[in-house]
Amino acid sequence: MLLTGSATIDAERAFGQAARARRRAAVLRALRRRPAEQGRLPVYDDSRLRGPGGEPRHGIREIPLEAIRGTLEPSRATLFDGCFRPAPAARTRWERVWLAEQRGAVLPPVSVVRVGDGYALRDGHHRVSVAKARGALSIDADVEATAAPG
Repeated sequence: MLLTGSATIDAERAFGQAARARRRAAVLRALRRRPAEQGRLPVYDDSRLRGPGGEPRHGIREIPLEAIRGTLEPSRATLFDGCFRPAPAARTRWERVWLAEQRGAVLPPVSVVRVGDGYALRDGHHRVSVAKARGALSIDADVEATAAPG
């Protein structure tokens, strides 16, 4: 995406582009007669992910964005599709995060829980969506180690 020099206009254009990509994906799913559930962001049950014995271990590290495959927050599953493309309701916050990243602000790491060979987001849905829209390959994350889902 070509930048205009106006951060606000650039944020609006970036959101529009991501929202259009979400709509295109939904239309393609419908044309291919695939169920809508295939495009939704998977929601994991936090209580089922808890490992046996005590407090989970935390650590901040860089993880690939493609490894983030779901969420622990059911309310966020409606704001983003399975590829973290935003819904119209996410616009204001999404644009603020995009602007902060554009200006070089240091954003806090997202919070994730290990689920099998991937991760589920606890916090940072907008940051992940913006990072993907900007073409990032990885993101800093506070990783909570847990048992594999079962």
